[in-house]
Amino acid sequence: MSAIIGIYSNSDVSKKLFYGLNSLQHRGQEASGICVYNEDGVVLDKGNGLVYDHFDDSSFERLSGKIGIGHVRYATANKPHVYNAQPLLAFAKGKEFALAHDGSLVNDEALRQKLSDDGAVFQTAIDTEVILSLVAKSYDGDIVEAIKKTMDKIKGAYSVIMLFDNKLVAFRDPNGFRPLIIGESADGDTIIASENAPIEIIGINDKVRDLEPGEIIVVDESGLHSYHHGDVKRQHCIFEHVYFARNDANLDGVNAYNFRRRCGEVLAKEAPVDADLVIAVPDSGTPGAMGYAQESGIPFAEGLVKNRYMGRTFIKTTQEERELAVKLKLNPLETVLKGKKIIVVDDSIVRGTTSRNLIKRMKEAGAEEVHFRIISPPVKYPCYYGIDTPSRKRLIAANYSIEEIRERIGADSLAFISMEGMLSASRLEEDVFCKACFDGNYAVWPEESDEV
Repeated sequence: MSAIIGIYSNSDVSKKLFYGLNSLQHRGQEASGICVYNEDGVVLDKGNGLVYDHFDDSSFERLSGKIGIGHVRYATANKPHVYNAQPLLAFAKGKEFALAHDGSLVNDEALRQKLSDDGAVFQTAIDTEVILSLVAKSYDGDIVEAIKKTMDKIKGAYSVIMLFDNKLVAFRDPNGFRPLIIGESADGDTIIASENAPIEIIGINDKVRDLEPGEIIVVDESGLHSYHHGDVKRQHCIFEHVYFARNDANLDGVNAYNFRRRCGEVLAKEAPVDADLVIAVPDSGTPGAMGYAQESGIPFAEGLVKNRYMGRTFIKTTQEERELAVKLKLNPLETVLKGKKIIVVDDSIVRGTTSRNLIKRMKEAGAEEVHFRIISPPVKYPCYYGIDTPSRKRLIAANYSIEEIRERIGADSLAFISMEGMLSASRLEEDVFCKACFDGNYAVWPEESDEV
């Protein structure tokens, strides 16, 4: 998971990109970058760390321009070297290409090997450079055709945004695994982003819609142009709605807050328990806890105090960092928990260490009972499309029964929402979701690529 943003405007975009990336910081905290197109060509500034830590007024002066793209990175693989930060640049056939990517290719290694055999030299260890290399290699005067040829070769999840020849370009894989949204203003500005928050904050929101799976967008001085390519089979990542997206995200017809709240309501019906209070593991667990409390009639309370200056523990790079981050991020509120039977609602259990740590500390704070309720089914399978679950060995639900998980995390009871219950919370008429992390049904398997 990462986040991308691109803006085509009648005025300078550097600060707009900065604010937009800040609203997407939850999707990636390892590195950030901004790239703009101006009279000097393509200008890039990127580095490790949070958006606020890296950019300042001098950055905005260097990044002056009316077209630009940005990226925040959460690495699902590879070490956090600055050379893996995005956007990436390439120079080929007299043109400058800048590209940023959210997702993960399943045939990255095979494509990289074939490109290397043909003489390509790579400057990073990330699959984004494979996409950039293929677009540059395929370009022969028509950027849309170059993208179509690239889409024919790459497999997996990719939402991509580009700067090319005074144009803003974007495209999304035919399954639509990762989100991508476009907004237009009445005065001709266009923004494309991973979520709707930047669109609303910056105010380019007269016309807002999702990019369709397989859609290619080109924005230039003559306006916005849309093209389509590939056989579309919608497989939107349901874990976006469970965990990754902001509560205010509206992605592919589903509002994350409403989805999470309804999951909590369903869970209260499927797995009731006698208790004194319902509390949440904030923030993505909060709507689910509210829904559970409202449906069950058990009062909702704040039992975990969150350090708002901490990032997401799930996307720390090592287990030691995750465990320390949990302690720094969430602290049990003894005056609420002491002597009480508590229902804790969380979005998911992936490795189990966060849950075990929280339950132990809540009981140390005096909670009489701790009952865990999860608004998603057990995560049993790795994700190949951009989430850091590369091995079943690291997934607690892939190796233990629910009762065994309960014992290992120390809960007095444990229940997950059913698959049917979770899907019903989307309120969509058909199932358009990738649920491979729950059921092992992958739309695109890792495989060898065709010839480059």
